[in-house]
Amino acid sequence: MTDYRFTVVVERDEDGLYVASVPLLQGCYTQGATYEEALENIKDAIKLHIEARRALGEPVPIEVAIDEVQVVA
Repeated sequence: MTDYRFTVVVERDEDGLYVASVPLLQGCYTQGATYEEALENIKDAIKLHIEARRALGEPVPIEVAIDEVQVVA
C-alpha cells in the first residue's frame, strides 16, 4: 500500500454543514455535520477516488508543494 498525503480544504456552507474537498483530485468532495465528520468522510472519498483511478489505469497525482499565501486587499 502507498501512503498518500493530500491537501484538504474544509469550508462551512450556509446550512452549517462542513464541506471537504481535495483540490488535486477533481470531483473528490464530501460533507459532514461536524468538522471531524467531514475529515473522516473525505478520507473515505479519497480512497474511493484512488481505487477508481487505479481501475481505469490512471495515475494518482502527487502534490509537489503545499503553501499558504497572505493577500491584503
